[in-house]
Amino acid sequence: MLAVTFLCSTDSQAQFGPLGKRLGLKRPSLSDERVAAGLREALQVGTGNAVHLTGRLDGYYRNEAIKILMPERLRAIEKALRKVGQGRQVDDFVLSMNRAAERAAPTAQNIFWNAIRQLTFDDARRILRGGDSAATEYFRGKTSDELTAAFRPVVEEAMHEVGATRLYGDLTRRAKSVPFVRIQTMDIDAYVVAKALDGLFHILSEEEQKIRTDPAARVTSLLKEVFR
Repeated sequence: MLAVTFLCSTDSQAQFGPLGKRLGLKRPSLSDERVAAGLREALQVGTGNAVHLTGRLDGYYRNEAIKILMPERLRAIEKALRKVGQGRQVDDFVLSMNRAAERAAPTAQNIFWNAIRQLTFDDARRILRGGDSAATEYFRGKTSDELTAAFRPVVEEAMHEVGATRLYGDLTRRAKSVPFVRIQTMDIDAYVVAKALDGLFHILSEEEQKIRTDPAARVTSLLKEVFR
C-alpha cells in the first residue's frame, strides 16, 4: 500500500525518479497522473483488504498476531480461575473480546478513505521516502483519534451483545472467592478498542508490504501497470 496524490508539478517530476525507482514503479512511460492513480488504487486496495481481514468472523480470534488476550492486569485473575477449573469462563471472555473487535473493524473503512482524500503532496513525499510501513504510520497518525471515537460505541454495544460485559463481571466476582487474588478493575471496553486498533494497523502494515513487494498482490490492471 502506498501514497496517493497527483504528482504533476515541476518539483514532483524532479522528486519522482529515484523515489519511483525505489518503489519499483514503471517509468518513464507513465505520466505522473497515471502513477498517482495507481498509488491511490494501491492505498484503497490495501486498506480495504485490512478491514476485510479483521472485520470478519475469526479475523482477530484465529490470527495469533493480533488476537486480543486477557489484559495484563487481569492475568492474576485468569491464572487463579484456571487453577480452580474455571478456564472455560476465561476462554469465553477472551473470545467475546475478539468478537467485539471484529464487529468494530468495518467502521474503519470510511475513515481510511477520508484520510486518502486528504493526502497532500508533502504527505505523499514523506511516505514515498519513508520505510516499508510509512503509509501505515501515516494512517496511524492521521486516523487513530477518529478510529478510537468510532470504535468505542461499536465495541461497547458488541461487548454487551456477545456477553463480554457480563462475562467480565462474572470473572471478577468469581475471582473474589479465590484466596490471595487481588482484584484490579479496568475499563475493559477501552482495552478492546486499543487492541482492536493495534491489530488493524498490524494487518494494514502487512498489506502495505505485499503491494510493495509481491506482484500477486497487485490485483487490478492499473496496479500491474504502475508497479513492476
